[in-house]
Amino acid sequence: MSLGTAAPEEVAALEEVAALEEDERRLILDRFGNDDAWRLGGLLVGLARERDAAVTIGIRRGAQRLFHYALPGTSADNDAWIARKCRVVERYGESSFLVGARFRAKGRTFEESSRLDPDRYAAHGGAFPLRVRGTGVVGAVAVSGLRQAEDHALVVEGLERFLAEA
Repeated sequence: MSLGTAAPEEVAALEEVAALEEDERRLILDRFGNDDAWRLGGLLVGLARERDAAVTIGIRRGAQRLFHYALPGTSADNDAWIARKCRVVERYGESSFLVGARFRAKGRTFEESSRLDPDRYAAHGGAFPLRVRGTGVVGAVAVSGLRQAEDHALVVEGLERFLAEA
């Protein structure tokens, strides 16, 4: 499909996918260890507090949880969302928002088309791959509690600040 013949909603969906792909190309780390998880997690907690956002933040490297913090106003449901979104990152190697956006751009939903259990996988915004230069995806950072685009944007801003301070 060319953009010239696409309907406005199709163009918007393709532009969203392109913007999310660009986030993934930009936000690559030189390394990621336990102390880095602590620093990134603290940055995200600070950003959430500045916004008075009731979110839960989780950072994993492989199967190990390196950081977890739940701000007031969150619940165990947010923990479940983080787990489901991180499984999407682990399976696809891309942000949970990008995976969902790709399905939407094709006029499908992740839940109906992925053939994955929606109780275990959620292609909603908020989980982002921790990609190390020369290594690939080593883990995921996730936020849950806001609308999916806002969860994603908070993670992206946190990673941008983390990289700027490195």
